[in-house]
Amino acid sequence: MTFVSIVLSVIALLLAAVLAALALAVFRTRRIAAKAEKMVPPTGKFVTVHGNRIHYVEKGRGRPILFIHGLGAQLHQFRSPLFDRFGSGYRLIAIDRPGSGYSVRARDATGRLPEQALVIRHFIEALELNKPLVVGHSLGGAVSLALAIEHPDVVSGLALLSPHTHHTGEVAPEFAALYIPSPLKRRLVAETVAVPAALKYADQTLGFVFGPQPPPADYMTEGGGWLGLRPSHFYATSTDIVAAGVDYPAIQKRFGEIKVPVGILFGTADRVLDYQKHGVDMVGRIPGLDLELADGVGHMPQFSAAAQTVAFIRRIAERAFAA
Repeated sequence: MTFVSIVLSVIALLLAAVLAALALAVFRTRRIAAKAEKMVPPTGKFVTVHGNRIHYVEKGRGRPILFIHGLGAQLHQFRSPLFDRFGSGYRLIAIDRPGSGYSVRARDATGRLPEQALVIRHFIEALELNKPLVVGHSLGGAVSLALAIEHPDVVSGLALLSPHTHHTGEVAPEFAALYIPSPLKRRLVAETVAVPAALKYADQTLGFVFGPQPPPADYMTEGGGWLGLRPSHFYATSTDIVAAGVDYPAIQKRFGEIKVPVGILFGTADRVLDYQKHGVDMVGRIPGLDLELADGVGHMPQFSAAAQTVAFIRRIAERAFAA
């Protein structure tokens, strides 16, 4: 056997090993995703708006409150901890943002904030919601702010929970694995290694996001946590984190244009977003901003301080609907 033939044989063996590893990763990903959809099936209705198939749930009658979740989350982030606590008088609607949960993003969508805001506008119109109060958590707060700036005629006010309000251009180390600018590489990672890795480190990730409070024991099912363990969800989350920085610097400069009542609830122990930078520093940037701090609470006040969160949303709703 010649040297060249030996080299070619080694290359062939290495290539076969790589392909076998990828095939195994794809198999594991699909098996985990199938389990995720069995553990947390769709619970709501679907409507197609602006090319996006949106999954949503609703409860109650009265003035509408629309809930928009954050990065890598889904509608159970609100339905599970909050809906049964509201009582009567409100129509509560929570959506899976395009690409997240069971919502399917339009084929040509980019995930940019103005685009997401436009989808929310079309959703509001499709359900004939009369200027809802919009509740946005984390990245959902950024989408809500973009909505109030770009489409002020369709909202009555904003109640923001731990909102992302300041884009620095840097990606936190905890989210570095999600920042994949290449759509092709993003798809490859989503279909192979991302989901098994996410499952392996799920406890660590939830500990960071919920800390210093522990996540609810039933979060993976009742809180919808399993739904993040699917390639489509990872792809959408990566798309969101890449797209967020494109327009946010310009959006930040327009906060002063917001005329509807706005409130922010932030936990002082938030490990994901700095409550000073994203909360306290917003005072004066939005006219009449109502800032409430939850002492010792982390990034998930809707779970860790549910009663306070409901009271906060109801207070902002009273201002918004009276305006």
